Amino acid sequence: MKFFDPNNPNEKKKMIAAGALGLVALIVLGYVFFGGSSKTPSNTNAIARNSPTPRAPAGPTPVDTTPDDCSYCREVIYNGSIPPYSEANRNIFAYYIPPSPTPKPPPYVPTPTPTPPPPLIASSLSPSNVYAGTPADFALQVSGDKFTPAVHIFIDGRDLPTRFISAQQLFTTVPQSLITNPGVRQVEVRTPDRTLYSNQITLNVTPHPVPNFNYVGLIAKPRFNDTAVLQDKSSKDFINVQRGDPVGARFKVVSISEREIKLIDTTLKIVTTIAFSTDPGSGGPYRPPARTVDDEPINDE
Repeated sequence: MKFFDPNNPNEKKKMIAAGALGLVALIVLGYVFFGGSSKTPSNTNAIARNSPTPRAPAGPTPVDTTPDDCSYCREVIYNGSIPPYSEANRNIFAYYIPPSPTPKPPPYVPTPTPTPPPPLIASSLSPSNVYAGTPADFALQVSGDKFTPAVHIFIDGRDLPTRFISAQQLFTTVPQSLITNPGVRQVEVRTPDRTLYSNQITLNVTPHPVPNFNYVGLIAKPRFNDTAVLQDKSSKDFINVQRGDPVGARFKVVSISEREIKLIDTTLKIVTTIAFSTDPGSGGPYRPPARTVDDEPINDE
């Protein structure tokens, strides 16, 4: 079978039509690539000037023949630092974490120097407990070690006359004025210039015993032979006493008046005063009968 038969008029027409179509295609392509526009394309790489370009008058647009001059261009220098992470393994969510602050060293505290032991030793007192209000001075013995004849006994800083017995024993007499009130007294053995001194020990001054009674009534009699009415605070019992009578196990009546009654401790010789108090049965103060003479009762000690 032949691809083209020149004797067939239909085949001739097909060949002519194909040639005409090819020619038209060549013309269209030539127009598109070579004859589509007679305008010279403007330089798309032109960089705008700093000053605005004046607007051209209306009319045909002139052809831009300005050469591509880059004399006004400036070199950009980038001094950026290299990122701390490699680009290949860089985490886009990583952020800068400042280092932990350096802790401040603790303030310097010098090592305390230990206090040297005192050169003298005070170990005990005899007596170590006394009652406040004792009416007389009393002897005090201080026992210890390393005592010398130059040292004295001090109570609350008061220098007392001291008798040296031995290196382990000293004696002094404590005045009654130092134990008037209850409390603790500091006892120390030392020289007046403190070249020799001992540790401090305590002398306890305790409250003295007091009678457990209230003075609630007075029965006045001739020649001041009065009878006081006392009430026991615990049992609420009443007793009548006169001067010289015992009260309880260790007290004795010294004097009776309309204002107070005085009792003495037969062991410690300490006088206790009980003021006249309210009669608990009447709800008001007991008023003893007025005396006919303005004489005080005689104290019978």
